[in-house]
Amino acid sequence: MPTNKNALARIAILDALLADRHHYYNLDDLTEKCNQALEYNEQKPVTSRCIQMDINFIEYDGFHAEIERFTKDGKYIIRYKDPSFSIFTKKLSDDEKNLLQEVLSTIGQFDGLSNFEWIDNLKQRLDIEERPKVISFSNNPYLKNSNLLAQIFDYVSHKNVVKVCYSAFTSAKSGMCFHPYLLKQYNDRWYLIGAADSDGKILNLALDRITSIEPVADKEFVEPAEDFADRFEDIVGVTVIDGKTLQHIVFWVSDVSKDYVESKPLHGSQKIINADDDLRQQFPTLKNGRFFSIDCIANYELIRELSSFGRELVVLTPDDVREKVFGWFTGAAERYRALYNAASAIIAALH
Repeated sequence: MPTNKNALARIAILDALLADRHHYYNLDDLTEKCNQALEYNEQKPVTSRCIQMDINFIEYDGFHAEIERFTKDGKYIIRYKDPSFSIFTKKLSDDEKNLLQEVLSTIGQFDGLSNFEWIDNLKQRLDIEERPKVISFSNNPYLKNSNLLAQIFDYVSHKNVVKVCYSAFTSAKSGMCFHPYLLKQYNDRWYLIGAADSDGKILNLALDRITSIEPVADKEFVEPAEDFADRFEDIVGVTVIDGKTLQHIVFWVSDVSKDYVESKPLHGSQKIINADDDLRQQFPTLKNGRFFSIDCIANYELIRELSSFGRELVVLTPDDVREKVFGWFTGAAERYRALYNAASAIIAALH
């Protein structure tokens, strides 16, 4: 699409001019009329070459409009073949309808968004018929406060400062003023990510722990100081730990799980270590399998993910990550051992 800042305005102006049957416009006329409208709206004028590129976009790349060209009184006229055509009323193809239907159905899967009345209205206006879903995303229908999703979506999209009452697992925050930046899903759970008004600290608020949320009308919204598209690049999950740096983590995966880990990487940086002779000599008890590496920050979610493979995955380096994973298993073993001993004592007493 044309990249000028007033490109959308030009396209809309040209759409009306090309449908005009009361005048005959050539390229110079279209340029003049378009510039008059742009200047009225305090936008910079453009050249006829720019207008020609816009027309090409309408005809070929963007909307596939049928445009006719002919000579009238010595002028080379350019206009829509069908005067009733408009890029804003263009009929959708079957493929476009199917894709849009799937997008709208996907949005409607979330409990908090299903009450958006515009979804059903849009389907009716575009004459999109209901059909069986062909794609389904993970969704936890029993998640507490999932009905808040639409409300919070609205606050984020309209950049509303909000007052949040939040009950964390360890403490409660009452009436916290909060600047919401992003809704993010991880592990079938939704998080509202934004900045506390008091100190600007970025916080992750799980939706199921929010007890109340409402807009603050007299508070100016503060834009994020960082690009949130990059914030989660170096982690698994949503927990960013201040001061923590990237670590090069090497781990072994057994034959049972190596193909799964290869096809579903634990992190975007994951690589297979092909030249693994030194590792096999260093760790001779790890037979067969495959060695991998990732470069990321070791947060709670990563340790839990590494531990979820049980004995099929062994962290080799660095030492602190290996010790954290080892701690998961030793803690679990102690609990099972205590449970087993207690059950054995009860059985022995009964006999």
